[in-house]
Amino acid sequence: MNISAAAQAAGLPVKTVRYYADIGLVAAPARSAAGYRVYDGSAVRKLVFIRRAREFGFGIEDCRDLLGLYKDRDRCSAEVKQIAARRLEQIEAKQRELQSLHSELSHLVEACRGDSRPDCPIIDYLG
Repeated sequence: MNISAAAQAAGLPVKTVRYYADIGLVAAPARSAAGYRVYDGSAVRKLVFIRRAREFGFGIEDCRDLLGLYKDRDRCSAEVKQIAARRLEQIEAKQRELQSLHSELSHLVEACRGDSRPDCPIIDYLG
């Protein structure tokens, strides 16, 4: 299948598929006699794998590592778990940060009268 069909099957934009090939995340497939890249089912499965990993917020290098482990039938699940655990820690840190921001902003919104007067604790805090 051509790049458009492969991208659609993987749920990715064509531009993203090209980018992944350009950075070597996935191997650029061979070209047909007409010069078009020909993607097979294996390539599409790898693209889907990467899309799903990116949905979890894994960075490109983590995707590269995970894809290498995906292809390695002799892999140790401990390596996969380590990468996933590191991402989970990042998510949890972001959650704490967002909770802190939520608390601060909630307090400021509560303190603001929201009337026609110019005084506003939100503007005061930001200034």
